[in-house]
Amino acid sequence: MFSYESDAMLVEDREDLINITRMRFGSISGEMIQKIYQINDMNTLHRLILAAANAASKEVFLEELQASEHSFRIVGEDFNPLRSHLIRGKDDDYGEKAE
Repeated sequence: MFSYESDAMLVEDREDLINITRMRFGSISGEMIQKIYQINDMNTLHRLILAAANAASKEVFLEELQASEHSFRIVGEDFNPLRSHLIRGKDDDYGEKAE
């Protein structure tokens, strides 16, 4: 693969990560965008895209963003995007206790 193709793919993956993060968690800081743009490893970006798509909360994603680039521990309830809905499963659809 040519360098310019690799560079273009890195830019696309960074933008994908930023967009997924915004869709899941709302606005993100300039600091976070800067940190994402400092990532030059395709595998790390792919891991973070998966983490952003599956993290149960913004805090869980931020922990993953701070982890080393060799980290790969996307397992458990912290990466269940439906966790808050499942916890609420004891309640009815309106967040009130079912009788």
